[in-house]
Amino acid sequence: MRIDAHHHLWDLSRRDRPWMDGAWADPIRRSYALPDLAPHLAAHGVEGTVLVQSSASSEETAELLAVAAGQGPVRGVVGWADLTDPGLADVLAALPAGLVGIRHQVQDEPDPDWLTRPDVLRGLGVLEGAGLVYDLLVTPRELPAAHAAVRALPGLAFVLDHAAKPAIARGQWQPWADAVAAIGRLPNVSCKLSGLVTEAGRSDRRPERILPYARHVLDVFGPDRVLFGSDWPVCHLAAGYDEVVALAESATGSLDAAERSAVFGGTAGRVYGIPG
Repeated sequence: MRIDAHHHLWDLSRRDRPWMDGAWADPIRRSYALPDLAPHLAAHGVEGTVLVQSSASSEETAELLAVAAGQGPVRGVVGWADLTDPGLADVLAALPAGLVGIRHQVQDEPDPDWLTRPDVLRGLGVLEGAGLVYDLLVTPRELPAAHAAVRALPGLAFVLDHAAKPAIARGQWQPWADAVAAIGRLPNVSCKLSGLVTEAGRSDRRPERILPYARHVLDVFGPDRVLFGSDWPVCHLAAGYDEVVALAESATGSLDAAERSAVFGGTAGRVYGIPG
């Protein structure tokens, strides 16, 4: 099954997205629903998706799970829950089927070591007990703490979103490259091939600027731990769905058929427990 392992839906009439905090977000400052995404999925033979939270809201998580319960391509939801909540286990147990993981906007936390706080590590342990995945939304600033958290919880499956957001627009390679290589050596973390066009920016998103970062991810993690994700509709800040897919196909062009199949669906199915 071909899977888009990372996209969003949101309804701005229900709640604002505080991260849309400037004019830079105007291209995506509207509501997005599954019918908006469906033509893109059909054009590229995508049969299943992983729907990912975009606000720190338990209400949004419930709404996304309702979408997943309907007839459509969503095979799993990465929602939000308060990792520091002492009652987290009960919160997760009360949620309906469809939840495959949890994510928090760690990149927005003032403390770069937020992931290593004792209450956060305890919450991550609860996720492990619940059989869920934890999506790491971090930048290079938070990668050292992410590395420590992954090492502290070897039984929890982690997924690094957007390859930890390298500063492609500024042409920065280090310290991102070494930090990603270090976390990639830990067997319980996979990485999404997603979000790189956004980090490059609309002004200069030539493939030759972006592909070295994508290929580094593939070299570090290997195809069996890399998941394609469109990051739609956030990708519209820099490029459309077609261009994102084309870039991922170019990055994986030297792989064999089985390896490309892993990146474009097999890895996501295994990591998130999505039936084939």
